[in-house]
Amino acid sequence: MAANVENPYVTTLRLIVVYLVIGFTSTLILYFRSLSVVALGMQSSKSLFSQLLNSLFRVPMSFYDSTSLGRILNWEASQSVKLFMIVSADLSIVDPDVPFSFVYSFSSTINTYANLAVLAIVTWQVLFISIPMIYLAILLQRYYFSAAKELMRISGTTKSFVANHLAESIAGLMTIRAFGEEERFFVKNLDLIDINASPFFHCFAANEWLIERLGILSVVVLSLSALCMVLLPPRTFSSGFVGMALSYGLSLNMSLVFSIQNQCTLANLIISVERLNQYMHIPSEAPEVIEANRPPANWPIVGEVKIQDLKIRYRPDAPIILRGITCTFERGHKIGIVGRTGSGKSALIGALFRLVEPVGGKIVIDEIDISTIGLHDLRSRFGIIPQDPTLFNGTVRYNLDPLGQHTDQEIWEVLGKCQLGEVVQEKEAGLDSMVVQDGSNWSMGQRQLFCLGRALLRRSMILVLDEATASINNATNLILQRTIRIKFANCTVITVTHRIPTIMDSTTVIAISDEKPVEYDEPLKLMKRENSLFGQLVKEYWSHYQSAESR
Repeated sequence: MAANVENPYVTTLRLIVVYLVIGFTSTLILYFRSLSVVALGMQSSKSLFSQLLNSLFRVPMSFYDSTSLGRILNWEASQSVKLFMIVSADLSIVDPDVPFSFVYSFSSTINTYANLAVLAIVTWQVLFISIPMIYLAILLQRYYFSAAKELMRISGTTKSFVANHLAESIAGLMTIRAFGEEERFFVKNLDLIDINASPFFHCFAANEWLIERLGILSVVVLSLSALCMVLLPPRTFSSGFVGMALSYGLSLNMSLVFSIQNQCTLANLIISVERLNQYMHIPSEAPEVIEANRPPANWPIVGEVKIQDLKIRYRPDAPIILRGITCTFERGHKIGIVGRTGSGKSALIGALFRLVEPVGGKIVIDEIDISTIGLHDLRSRFGIIPQDPTLFNGTVRYNLDPLGQHTDQEIWEVLGKCQLGEVVQEKEAGLDSMVVQDGSNWSMGQRQLFCLGRALLRRSMILVLDEATASINNATNLILQRTIRIKFANCTVITVTHRIPTIMDSTTVIAISDEKPVEYDEPLKLMKRENSLFGQLVKEYWSHYQSAESR
């Protein structure tokens, strides 16, 4: 009697233990599956991001001239930040969504095949209905894919217009407000959002269309299965058998619908990977380092620049913008490059840094053809003060010495030479004072002096000023010019400018017109020459200057 009483309790206990083991094992499996998905997803995302970043930083500048920033990044406002905005739009999908969508799709598909196998064993007759159902579902899926993928691509493209317009509006906010055109830009932004919302809505509608058809198909198949069971002769199947067959048929329908939905979701998300992949295979610039042909560590030691029959075009299908320039910049000379807008002045600087590769001729610096060495070995040896001074989010120290190659004492000395020492000392954090994005908490003149400080720290024998004085006042310009004359006295200084007084003390002036040099001599000699282009530019500058002063 006691044995009979204990037996149900033992059986119940064993069942509980079995269920606990199954539950605990399932929990562990799900836990490790989630960890695996996160780890593998993170690894793939890092791989995509590193390849993408390397590709975008290594593409020729012509790519950015012909591709809107909004399209590259569905991303942010300044050029450097915009890049990461567009990257983050697709990576935010690749990071969390794609891995888990892949797992859901894979598990639901396996579940569908498992149900189909069980159904084939339990009642193979139902396969006559289930297999056509699966075939029709696949046809619906393919029909949906043909439209949904294109809609996702269109949605991504139209989203770039919204990002590009927003970036342009932020960049020109001062001008927009000055002319009272806020409403026009706001309305245009809403129009672009509407244009982007249209393919997104149609993509959502297409997904609902697929779900509706799959639901109808499932109901039809399940109804036919039940009808077949009813119409078969009595006692062909037991009631329990019929119930089990219908149960597995219903499970198959549900798992099939769920599987197809997950596959469609995954296919739509993969469009983001497709877009990233496009930017990962852009032809890049020349190699950063050519091990077999590296210049000496102290190159250039003299600073002599020889330009021999140089010809430049921005793209293979574009016209030539520099036609056979030949000249020599002697060591320690101060070279001024002038010309009207579009004459090709900046293209010459671009060729010096190999931002644009020559289609003819060459540039030789200290007896080394710059086209034969790596881009890093070339660009890291020059100092440059650009027209638009670039500061990065960080500290004063980081902006002057981002690679940490100099001591605090050297940085303070450079700040003193740039007339920034007192300004930085007044701040509590000193060299650790913050510089916000684009250096907007510093004046334009101070930002330009920061660029001068970088050039002083680099101590290059060749310094390039590309319209460096265009956006600063006369006082800052005087500081800049005086520091350059003193600290770069033995260096070759190449200056591109519209501000004529900046180059009046230059050793030599090159005047460029119609993509070729027309004059190359000392500034005073050129001014005395009849019909001199440089003389005309000097007269025009002083005429505009006096007109502005009289207002």
